[in-house]
Amino acid sequence: MLLRNRSVFASSDLDEVRGEVAKVFCPHRLDLSGDAALLSARFNSVQLGSVRVSYLDYGADVHIEPGDLETFFLFMIPLAGRSLIRAGGEEIVSTPALASLPSPTRHLDMRWAAGCPQLLVKFERAAIERSVEQLLGEPLDAPLVFGLGVDLTAGWARSWRDLADLLVREAERDDGLGGHPLAVAHLENALISLLLTMQPSNYLERLTAPRPPVLPKVVRRAMEFIEGHAHLPLTTADIAGAVAVSSRSLQEGFRAHLGLTPMAQLRLVRLARVHDELRAADPARVTVTTVAARWGFLHQGRFAAQYRSRYGRSPSETLRTSSASGG
Repeated sequence: MLLRNRSVFASSDLDEVRGEVAKVFCPHRLDLSGDAALLSARFNSVQLGSVRVSYLDYGADVHIEPGDLETFFLFMIPLAGRSLIRAGGEEIVSTPALASLPSPTRHLDMRWAAGCPQLLVKFERAAIERSVEQLLGEPLDAPLVFGLGVDLTAGWARSWRDLADLLVREAERDDGLGGHPLAVAHLENALISLLLTMQPSNYLERLTAPRPPVLPKVVRRAMEFIEGHAHLPLTTADIAGAVAVSSRSLQEGFRAHLGLTPMAQLRLVRLARVHDELRAADPARVTVTTVAARWGFLHQGRFAAQYRSRYGRSPSETLRTSSASGG
């Protein structure tokens, strides 16, 4: 069972189950469609930044009808078993290999079979649509609607699931990412970006269409913005907005003039900040892991490799050496 230490409730009372789940998501119809004696619901959930991750298992066959979700997108991954998902004019049988992604403006109706616990990742609609607008450089002219089924055997979707699993693991730790807003935002942005640029939607073609690169002076302004704001949970869209261009144009400009992406430049700046902190730190009071996490580096092995490539030594060597030499 996922998120054991984040329990919201465990109950066999249908009204209680319906009411407690509604508090986290939205009011909905919930009916038993099989043996009532099997109802043994467990709900674990935690909020990380603007993303909520949850584990939900009803135990029994249930019919769930939220209608329009309105304010959020919900990525649902069966951990076992299957569920029938209808949203708008689409219908799929969701399994551990085929997740579902209902959109807020499509009427949602579901039947979860007994033995179908699910991992749920909830994104606020406002955050998703704001990301689309920033990527396009213009307001939405229609609500965003994703394709309902997500093939988890596809390469990008496996990467997405890995990121979601990392979020869950960190949520299960009392000393996890909850105390590092920059790291949480980094994961959230990666999850949203993958969905917007890979999952079929009514905006996918526009989001992935080539854009003309921005001029060198705009790239310089963007680099200055990155230098001054690297401590914040920046996205490419945030940087593009600061210099009044679309995200796609900024990305093309960075590739054309620097040979890297805005996020790669941000990573270099943050590596430099980690380097500076480690050189000045007392190893009796500071750890490499703590400093790296504060600057958004979540994967210690990858971070150490990037650091060594940049500075010719491991981060732990920098911490020890600078202490021995007095900085």
